[in-house]
Amino acid sequence: MIAKIAIALSLTLPGGYAGPATLSVAARADLVLPATTGMKYREKTGDPVRLAAYGLGTKRTYLRSATGDAFALEQSLSEVSVSPGGRLAAGVPRSYRSGYDSLIVTDRTTGASSRIRTVRKPMTASYASWSRDGRRVALTVEQKESGTWRVLGFTVVDVAARSARTVRVTGLSRKAGFWWSPDGNLVSMYGTGLRVYRPSDGAVMRTYAGVGLPTGPEDPFSPSGRRLTTWCPSRFKEQLCLVDPATGKIAQRVNTRPEALFGWWDESHVIAVMARGTAYRLAVLDLSGKETRVLAEVPRTAWASDLWLSFSRVS
Repeated sequence: MIAKIAIALSLTLPGGYAGPATLSVAARADLVLPATTGMKYREKTGDPVRLAAYGLGTKRTYLRSATGDAFALEQSLSEVSVSPGGRLAAGVPRSYRSGYDSLIVTDRTTGASSRIRTVRKPMTASYASWSRDGRRVALTVEQKESGTWRVLGFTVVDVAARSARTVRVTGLSRKAGFWWSPDGNLVSMYGTGLRVYRPSDGAVMRTYAGVGLPTGPEDPFSPSGRRLTTWCPSRFKEQLCLVDPATGKIAQRVNTRPEALFGWWDESHVIAVMARGTAYRLAVLDLSGKETRVLAEVPRTAWASDLWLSFSRVS
């Protein structure tokens, strides 16, 4: 299956960017993350994003309380992602019910939840990506064939209607995954670039040829939507590329070599995991590749357990 090391970075304002944040950096108590061998997240008042959930592969999933700093183990879920604005959580359960996979949407303020059927067994629908208006969740549909997972297409869940529609897409890479673009289409890897699909029927809307592969199933678009991160094509020595979605061209190459990217911190910084000695570091990088903030020291054992992190944007 797709390496589950990142979930979408969501935005607070429906359909748009709130503008650059004026940040205060007053220190707060470090957040201890259970089951990570002592990993502590260094949050500060005024941060533009908030750590909302994390997990170790699909075995242990933790969701932060809506109003506090405690992380609760979600034993029945293999993953969870918080909606724009932070009110809803979308979780994929570990097991089928009545022969169907599903998405569990929970109101974090009331605790009320609903289970929405997605695909029939043996297919699975996972890697939840919230649309920027907070109304829909996209899931990647897979099925194991001859011992190998194959991506078949995507499922779009209408949260308010509690309904799901699955669309099969031909010609997908085995490692493809789907996430939302700022304008409400779906993006996936295609060849050595990206392809944009219409969510209603899977029609191809645009292809970004040769711009590099996606940096993960998390949202690679900057808050304004004016930049898109990819892993640079092999013809470049740099690893991280910034693509202009309007032109489909690589606008900038960043001389840095992250182990993984977890979306954007703000319009001019990204969240990355960097190798450090025998372990790793979660850091904020500017677009020259310089570390401007250390968010956490990541133990080698935690990273080896397929650590993933999910952030929500603060208004």
